[in-house]
Amino acid sequence: MTLSPKPEITDDLKEPVGHLLEHRLPWLVLGLLGGIITSIIVSKYEQILAADVRLAFFIPIIVYMSGAVGSQTETIFVRHLKQTGKGFFRYLAKETGLGLGLGLIFGLATGLFAAYWLGSGPLGITVGLAMLVNLSLAPILSTVVPELLYKEHSDPALGAGPLATIIQDLISLLIYFLVADLIIF
Repeated sequence: MTLSPKPEITDDLKEPVGHLLEHRLPWLVLGLLGGIITSIIVSKYEQILAADVRLAFFIPIIVYMSGAVGSQTETIFVRHLKQTGKGFFRYLAKETGLGLGLGLIFGLATGLFAAYWLGSGPLGITVGLAMLVNLSLAPILSTVVPELLYKEHSDPALGAGPLATIIQDLISLLIYFLVADLIIF
C-alpha cells in the first residue's frame, strides 16, 4: 500500500496575512454557505418548535457538544495524520467506540436533566437520544473529513475544521428535530 504524499504544511508565523487569508477564506465561505443552508433547513421545523418551544432550549447544547466532541477528535486525528499518516480504519474504530461511550454518558445526563428540569419524560428522552446519536456520529465525521482532505492532498488542518463543523451542525440539528418529531409528535 502506498501512502499519499503529505500535504505541505506552512508556518503561519512566517506567512503574510494576505496569503493566509487566501487559503482560509474559501473554507470559511463554504462554512457560511453551509450555515445559511442549515438555517433554511431548521426553519422547516418551525412547526415542531412552535408546538413545544422548550425544544429550543437544548439546541445550543446539542450543537455545542456535537461540535466539541468532533473538534477534539479532529484535532487529535490531524496530529496523528501529520505524525504517521496511517492506520485510518483502526483509528476510526477506536473513535467510534469512544463516541458511543461519550454519547451514552452525555445522552443520559442531558436526558435526565431535561426530564427533571422541565418535568417531561418525552422531552428528556428526545434530548437524551439526540445527544446519544449525535455524539456517537461526531467522531466518525471528524475522522473521515480530514482523511478525505489528506487523501486529496489538501491540508486537513486548514479545511477540516470549517467543513466538518458545518456538516456536524447540520447533522446534529436534523437528528434532534427528527428524534423530536418521532417521540414528541
